Amino acid sequence: VAFCGCIFDTMNRLGILSCCLSAALALGGCRPNPQKPIPNGQNTDDFIQIPEGWANPEFPEDNGFTDVRWALGKDLFFDVRLSVDGSVSCATCHLPAKAFSAPESVTPGALGMLGTRNASTLTNVAYQPHFMSEGGVPTLEMQVLVPLQEPSEMGHNIVTACDELALDYAVQAQAAYGRDFDPFVMTRALATFQRSLISGDSPWDRWQRGASISESVQQGAQLFGADGLGCDRCHTPPFFTNYGFANNGLDAVSTDPGRWVLTGDPSDSGSFKVPTLRNIGFTAPYMHDGRFQNLDEVLEHYAAGGAGHAQQDSALVPFTLSLEEKNDLMSFLQALNDTGFVNDVLWYP
Repeated sequence: VAFCGCIFDTMNRLGILSCCLSAALALGGCRPNPQKPIPNGQNTDDFIQIPEGWANPEFPEDNGFTDVRWALGKDLFFDVRLSVDGSVSCATCHLPAKAFSAPESVTPGALGMLGTRNASTLTNVAYQPHFMSEGGVPTLEMQVLVPLQEPSEMGHNIVTACDELALDYAVQAQAAYGRDFDPFVMTRALATFQRSLISGDSPWDRWQRGASISESVQQGAQLFGADGLGCDRCHTPPFFTNYGFANNGLDAVSTDPGRWVLTGDPSDSGSFKVPTLRNIGFTAPYMHDGRFQNLDEVLEHYAAGGAGHAQQDSALVPFTLSLEEKNDLMSFLQALNDTGFVNDVLWYP
């Protein structure tokens, strides 16, 4: 629920984003704040493991990391009462066992409603510079408002939801933020939990630190960065995304306007935020609408050079791989899976 607008209705997108951002500014401090590193003296080691060579994730000035804020956020993440009918939690669309993604192309929301978007992984969301598939929300705290209030996701009103849960979360809210449970507390606690979801111990990572890895993975890594494929142009290590936007030629004519609905620029038609490839073995189905059920289908799409959309990325050109090369590339992609992250009991209720 708390990341990508997993089943966000395209036709309502601008209205919902506008309402949520207006609500954020009205609810006492959801305005974007200057960022700063994790405050000195606050123990994050049990909750946030920063891979070697990575920067500390940045926290807003009004939402520095503490263990009690993390614990409150985790409880909220699994609480179905955040949805209007008590059927959907954040974890419904972002399952820990799926690297915080969903197994369905589109996950049913409250009251059984369906939108149009696949739930993206929350892997390393702490490092995201913008949120939603169109990039229209500037902070993780603000983003929480979108799925909670989108009719085809949780379909609730954040003020009403907080009123309903105020008694149950009163003690935790005071301990975490020194105030009653309200929208300020809810958005910040959920953001705190999500910022701890850092994954950087895949076989590829260990290889970068000097461990051995199969010859097939090494060959696949070379293919991944080769001029003919150029996968790393958009899926740049170490996060395996450039955090930009691209039209990857899924359709000759876009059925979903993507970033165009936000910018009004026709050149953004069919463009979406480039997803991370980390934990890609856990996050099927693929693409913003979940149309591809496996990586073979994804590779076939790119090998064909896309569907020929007028705005598709110019780097999309047809290519041919031998069976051995295809197997090597798949081996490399599977080497981006961090099983320790997915199996960590810390993430489960």
